[in-house]
Order: sequence, then C-alpha cells, then structure tokens
Amino acid sequence: MKITFCCTDTKAEPWLVGLRAALPQAEVSLWQPGDAPADHAVVWAPPQQFFDEQTQLKGVFNIGAGVDALLKLRLPPQATVVRLDDAGMSVQMAEYVCHAVIRHAREFDAYEADTRAGKWSFRKPLDRTDFSVGVMGLGVLGQRVARALQHFEFPVRGWSRSQKNLDGVPCYAGAEQLPEFLASCRVLVCLLPLTPETRDILRRDTLALLQPGGYLINVARGAHLVEEDLLALLHEGHLAGATLDVFRTEPLPAGHPFWQHPQITITPHNSARTMREVSIAQIVGKMAALAQGHRVAGTVDAARGY
Repeated sequence: MKITFCCTDTKAEPWLVGLRAALPQAEVSLWQPGDAPADHAVVWAPPQQFFDEQTQLKGVFNIGAGVDALLKLRLPPQATVVRLDDAGMSVQMAEYVCHAVIRHAREFDAYEADTRAGKWSFRKPLDRTDFSVGVMGLGVLGQRVARALQHFEFPVRGWSRSQKNLDGVPCYAGAEQLPEFLASCRVLVCLLPLTPETRDILRRDTLALLQPGGYLINVARGAHLVEEDLLALLHEGHLAGATLDVFRTEPLPAGHPFWQHPQITITPHNSARTMREVSIAQIVGKMAALAQGHRVAGTVDAARGY
C-alpha cells in the first residue's frame, strides 16, 4: 500500500514518522509533483495539482473535521473522502465554548476592566435560567459542547439540518424551525459545517431573532458570519458581544474593525487543534476498515457538504 501526504502549512516529518510506525508494511511519502500514483492520501488544503496527478486514489483522509475547502476541488470520482470525527478536538471545543459562555455570563470582561482601573466593583449575578445557550450543529463536536454546557446548568437548545435527540436538550431541525430556535436563545454557538445552505447564516435577519442582549460565539467557519451585520447589531445594542475564533479572511487583516472592538473577543482559529497521535490512529483504523469493505465513520457526502 502506498500513502502520500500532502498537508499545506503542516510540519510533515512528525506525521510521516507516525504513519510509518503505525503502518510499517506501507510506503509512506511526502507528495512531490510528478510522484507515482498512491492508494491513499492524507491531506489538508492540498492544491488542485495534487488531485490532477493522483487520479487513482481510493481514499482521501482529511486531517480535520472541516472539508469545505477540500470539496471545492475536483476530486477523483472513485475516491472515498473521510474526515476526522473527533481526534481530541471535541474536548478542546467544549473547553473553549464553556470558557466563552461563562466569561460573558459572569461579566469577567467588565471585572477585568474595573481591576485595571483600580476599581473594586460589584455586579448583580445573572439568573442562569434566563441565560439559554443555543448550539447550531449537533455533530460530534456540537453534542460534546451541549453536554459540557449542561454541566454548568445552562439551559441548552440545539439546532441541526436533520432531527437529533439529546437528553435534556430541546432539539430543533430544518429551516422551518430555525426562527423558533433562535428566539429561544440568549447565547448562540455556531458549530455548523460550511455548505452553500449555511454560508452567511449568521446575518442580520437571523441574529436579530436572538433575545435582546444576545451573544454570538463562532467556532465553525468565518464564512458563516456576515461581519458587517454583526457590527451593526452591536452598534444598535441588540447584541451584547461576540467571541470569534474564525474569520472570512485569515489571518485577520490589520486594521479590521474586530481587532479593537470593545465588545468582540477574537482568537486565532485555535478553539480546537488537531492532535497528531490520536489523528494518526484514527486514520489508520479507517484505512483498514475501508480496505475490508466496512462502513467508515466520517465518510463525506459531497452533496451535503460534510
């Protein structure tokens, strides 16, 4: 079995060492233009040239959960595209989202500003039952986030493309139930895959449905959010703030209004990072399952976009 590795902006050697150790019988190499055809590919943001040359691939294994950039390319029609379905990311995402929700609910930003000014302050605690959190996207990551928020006794709702069932979480589904879901939320967490249907889903008419003083946390993709609409709703006072980990242009350009906005917290797309050892083990297991003709978790449906 021949495996080729083509991951943009990724240090290749540790991945190659790990894959070779896990698959000693396989030939594992870093892709170079003109290489002989491989059986499987491990990729992240590969160029179109890669797939133009590697036309015989049986499996394409993406080292992340998001496949929107990959699906923009012309892929070998016979190849099965497989994404990571956790690989250590869900617990990181749960940590990040819970931190952002608690930081906002407990007004820690305001307390920090007061302490920097030498002011000893008091704020009336918010009623947790009035602080409902909605999770958009109930895949592996979204479900883990919802369960983590429940531990802190926040009322949690969920919304997804198709109906899901989570204990203790009212679940909404489809476009027809989106307005009702949004109106029930004070905090909105976006964990949706990026598809033509979800692009720009965080815009004025949807964000305006959040309860007054609403708060947005986007840890999915920057293209979900219409940035100008968020700024307008913050200026008008309908939204209280936002925590953003993803942006339409990354790195976030110098001079972008998000950098200095007092109601926006930004992080450099680090809410959940791929854990290499766990990812390699998962990829190797999926390669073995695919070779045996078994159904592989994380297989991408190109028509759905995830």
